[in-house]
Amino acid sequence: MPDRYPRDMRGHGAHPPDPQWPGRANLALQFVLNYEEGGENCLLHGDAASEAFLSEIVGAAPWPGQRHWNMESIYDYGARAGFWRLHRLFTDYGMPLTVFGVASALARSPEQVAAMQEAGWEIASHGLKWIDYRDYSPEDERAHMQEAIRLHTEVTGHAPEGWYTGRCSINTVDLATAQGCFAYIADSYADDLPYWHHANGRDQVIVPYTLDCNDMRFATPQGFNAGDQFFAYLRDSFDALLAEGRAGAPKMLSIGLHCRLVGRPGRIMALRRFLDHVAKQPDVWITRRVDIARHWAATHPPTRQDRPSQMDRTAFVARFGGVFEHSPWVAERAHALELGPAHDSAVGLHNALCRAFRSATEAERLNVLRAHPDLSGKLAQARRLTAASTNEQASAGLDALTDTERATFERLNTAYIARHGFPFIIAVRDHDKAGIMAAFARRLEQDSATETAEACRQVERIALWRLRDMLP
Repeated sequence: MPDRYPRDMRGHGAHPPDPQWPGRANLALQFVLNYEEGGENCLLHGDAASEAFLSEIVGAAPWPGQRHWNMESIYDYGARAGFWRLHRLFTDYGMPLTVFGVASALARSPEQVAAMQEAGWEIASHGLKWIDYRDYSPEDERAHMQEAIRLHTEVTGHAPEGWYTGRCSINTVDLATAQGCFAYIADSYADDLPYWHHANGRDQVIVPYTLDCNDMRFATPQGFNAGDQFFAYLRDSFDALLAEGRAGAPKMLSIGLHCRLVGRPGRIMALRRFLDHVAKQPDVWITRRVDIARHWAATHPPTRQDRPSQMDRTAFVARFGGVFEHSPWVAERAHALELGPAHDSAVGLHNALCRAFRSATEAERLNVLRAHPDLSGKLAQARRLTAASTNEQASAGLDALTDTERATFERLNTAYIARHGFPFIIAVRDHDKAGIMAAFARRLEQDSATETAEACRQVERIALWRLRDMLP
């Protein structure tokens, strides 16, 4: 099979499904508290260098072979002070959240874990260590993942139902899917709704996370400098998605928090103002990520359908070889293109087939035009049309012509072929008999170059109608 493009650029498409949130909420709002303190890069943790990511020291570099006292104490603040400030805030408001807990960090913070559990917060796994896995082999990353699950279960008393590595590799999502134990995986930023991912013979719910509605931008060069910026961005994101939901297209919004960042006094008030803003809206479902995953799995279970991009050449041509009338070579050439998930829909596959048709020689395209039958011609009368052509002509009433109408079509067909060298072609499904007749008379008088171009466009339109009968 030719190379296939793995990234899914289509997603839910132009019309996302209605998530049917509980209580008919118009927005699902979800807060994540990342608990990483004690799991970051540190010589004490067996790492080769100090941490350099997401702290008040913007632009910090790792210190190979040395402990970084300032960095360690910044992380310590998150556990010692920031966590408790956030714990008080969310318990005061009675709003649930999900903790992304690094397993080794949780093991070093038993009092914080107890407080999370007493509050009814979900504790999902944030991996074994808060380190970068991009250069790990799949085998080593899998081993860390399994150890994270074991340690998490030992520390909390429960296996994690959610997974988020964060500093992940290209293999992370598939490796987590293969574990077969997660209600959801969060290592994606690809959508405003959950979606299904298939790998290793399993269907896995993905509940996308966020890096924009995230206090990490207090610690990046392009980010928030003050709490007011953070509040304004959260408010605008919330208001935009809530408006979309009230207009009939509900979504979800994730907000990412870190104990050592928004847990600082100068930032916590911005988060408090946002919670005040949220609390005034009655049609918002404030929940945990695992609840979103369970709801999605129950409401929108995975579906199986033929994926053109995954078909071998023989099956592909057998299925789509007749989309361009009696011209299987169009499907053969389309199959050789770089197909991917975006081509598994009617519109997507139509684009691939049209590329093959448009790049063909003039003679090849003319042969496609000549392969089309006359409208209400002898083949139709003899019932020798393809099933697709029969249905198309019937949709415009061309299977029920009066004797006068049939005679007119025969006269126009004869004149048209004599002038242009191929049958008159029109996508009849969105025309009636009168409209077809008017187009016939107009196009009969066009020069052949103009009419050839028009006929090719109509062939492509017919192909799209046919594909819409075959694919979602």
